Amino acid sequence: MIITIDGPSGTGKSTVAKKVAAILGFAFFDTGAMYRAVAWDLLQKNIPMDDATAIQEVLQNFQYEIHDVAGQKHYIVNGVDVTEVIRTPEVTAQASSIAVLPDVREAMWKIQRHFAQGIDAVFEGRDMGSSVFPQAEAKIFLTARPEIRAERRYQEWAAKQKNSAFSKEQVLRELLERDERDSTRAYAPLLKPRDAKEIDTSDLDIDQVVSTIIDFVHKKKHGS
Repeated sequence: MIITIDGPSGTGKSTVAKKVAAILGFAFFDTGAMYRAVAWDLLQKNIPMDDATAIQEVLQNFQYEIHDVAGQKHYIVNGVDVTEVIRTPEVTAQASSIAVLPDVREAMWKIQRHFAQGIDAVFEGRDMGSSVFPQAEAKIFLTARPEIRAERRYQEWAAKQKNSAFSKEQVLRELLERDERDSTRAYAPLLKPRDAKEIDTSDLDIDQVVSTIIDFVHKKKHGS
């Protein structure tokens, strides 16, 4: 069974998806980490966004692995553990920009579909239910008010990066800019799949969101 959990940044997708997967005994995939990993690779190689030939070469040689270390996911790119560095604001900004490129998305879709073969899994991202797994048995779309999402993202960065250079106002502005890019891009835009269950997480805690999803999945399993 494939469960997709989509939505914009700051809705709690990763945390929720991990808990849902753990409760159900499913594999968990943070597909946003893949785009961040590509962005990191391009930044390391100083490849500009408009160099399509160089980007295609990077994609052709892109080796992406997921290792489970003491219950934690570690993301490996061409032999390098990038788990922490792909969460920096700089990589996040670059990931949003490269995610609009069809070549990049198609390369990531190929990896995602490969991982999905023959397993029960929860895939978290922005186009899982709409583009990557349109036949998924259970689709979820998470939303939240922009100011709530920005606060969550700011606290996440502050805790991990100890970086005071980013204000809450800047985080909100960049979040709204990314929403605009993701929802208006011509290729595989961020949108709620027609058959997805939408959950507004603004005033819900993680356990409430997880419980709602588990109930939805059980109903799907039993055809109700």
